[in-house]
Amino acid sequence: MNMITIWMLNPGIELVLGTRVKSVDVKRKTLLTATGETISYKILVVATGARALKLEEFGVNVLEAENVCYLRDLADASKLVNVMQSCVGGNAVVIGGGYIGMECAASLVINKINVTMVFPEDHCMPRLFTTKIADYYEDYYKGKGVKFVKGTVLTSFEFDSSGKVTAVNLKDGTRVPADLVVVGIGIRPNTSLFEGQLSIEKGGIKVNGKMQASNSSVYAVGDVAAFPVKLFGEIRRLEHVDSARRTARHAVNAIVEPEKTDDFDYLPFFYSRVFGLSWQFYGDNAGEIVHFGDYSGKSFGAYWVKDGLLVGSFLEGGNKEEYEALAKATRLKPSVENLTDLENKGLSFSVEICQKSLPSSPIVGVKNSTDIVQKPLHVWHATAGVIFAASVAGFAYWYGRRRRRW
Repeated sequence: MNMITIWMLNPGIELVLGTRVKSVDVKRKTLLTATGETISYKILVVATGARALKLEEFGVNVLEAENVCYLRDLADASKLVNVMQSCVGGNAVVIGGGYIGMECAASLVINKINVTMVFPEDHCMPRLFTTKIADYYEDYYKGKGVKFVKGTVLTSFEFDSSGKVTAVNLKDGTRVPADLVVVGIGIRPNTSLFEGQLSIEKGGIKVNGKMQASNSSVYAVGDVAAFPVKLFGEIRRLEHVDSARRTARHAVNAIVEPEKTDDFDYLPFFYSRVFGLSWQFYGDNAGEIVHFGDYSGKSFGAYWVKDGLLVGSFLEGGNKEEYEALAKATRLKPSVENLTDLENKGLSFSVEICQKSLPSSPIVGVKNSTDIVQKPLHVWHATAGVIFAASVAGFAYWYGRRRRRW
C-alpha cells in the first residue's frame, strides 16, 4: 500500500492518513497523490514495507472467500479474528510453513481450532531451521494436535453456496476440510514507485550504511530496504520487526545528525515465542552446522561455522544472559578449530568467548524468554500492530513547510 505520512521538523508534525501516493518523481522531489495533490519534500524516507503474496499469483482461484485470510496489516488481523471466533472447534488449514504459518498455527490451536499445515518443503521454517531443529518443533506442534502435510501444494478450493471455502484440494490428491484458511506464502517488497529511479537489489531498495538510497535525498527502512551488513560484507534485505525498528532509528539519526552517525552495524536477529517455546537466532545460517544441547528436552541450540569462523547461532529455551552471550559471541566471529569440541561445549563456548573478550557496547535485539505468547484472540491485534508499525507505507521528512498544492 502506497500510503504516506508527512513529518515536519517545525513547527510540528503533520499526519496525512488515507492518502495513496500514485507516483514519485525522485529528481524533482515530489509525490503525486491519488487525489491529484502534489507534495514536495527535501528528504523522503521510504517505509513502504512489503505485500503478502496472494494465491491468485500461483493460479489458485479464491473467489474472495471471506474465510481465506492473510496476515500483513491490521485489517487482515481483524478479519482473521472475526473468522476465528466463528469457527471455534472447527478446522483450519494453514498454507505455508514459514514464520507466519508457524505462529498462526500456534495461535489457532490456543484458540481451540484444529489445524493442518500444508507446505511444499521437507520441513517447517526451511529458510532458517535445520532438519533437526525443525523436527523438534514439528513434534512439539504435533503434540498440540497440529497435522502436517508436507511436500505438496494447494491446487484448488471447494466452496459452499455462500462462497465460503469448505475444503482445500492438494496436488498429491489429499482433500482437507476447512472452515478457515490462513495463507502465509511469502512477501514482496513494495518498490514499484521507485523502480527505474533508485537502485534495486535483493528485491529491495539498495541503501548505504546511512540507509541512504542511490538518490541522496531518499532513505529506505524496514522490509523494503536492502542494506550492507558489515559483519558479512554483503547486502542483505531482512524481513523482521527488529530490523525494521533499528533501520528506521538509524535513518532518523543519519538525517538529523549525519556527522555523528556511523554506518549501520547490525547483527541479523530473529526470534519467535509460541506455546511454551522461545527461540532466538543471530547472524547467518551458512556453512557447517553444529547442534548442541538436549533435543529431547527444553534447551538446545546450533552453531554455524564458515571458513573456520562462527557466523551464526540459535538457541531454544535460553535466559537473557545466555541469549546475550550467544549474540556477543556471534558478533565477534571467533575461530573454531574443532567442531566436535564446539558440539561438546555447546552454549559454554559462547560464554567463554564473552569472558575472554573486552567489554563492548550492549547487545541489541536480545529478548527476554519469559515473555511467552500464550494468550488467545487478542494476540492477533498485537501482532498486527507490530507489522503495521513496521511497514507503514511511507513518509516524507523535510525542514520547514515545503508542501505545495497545484
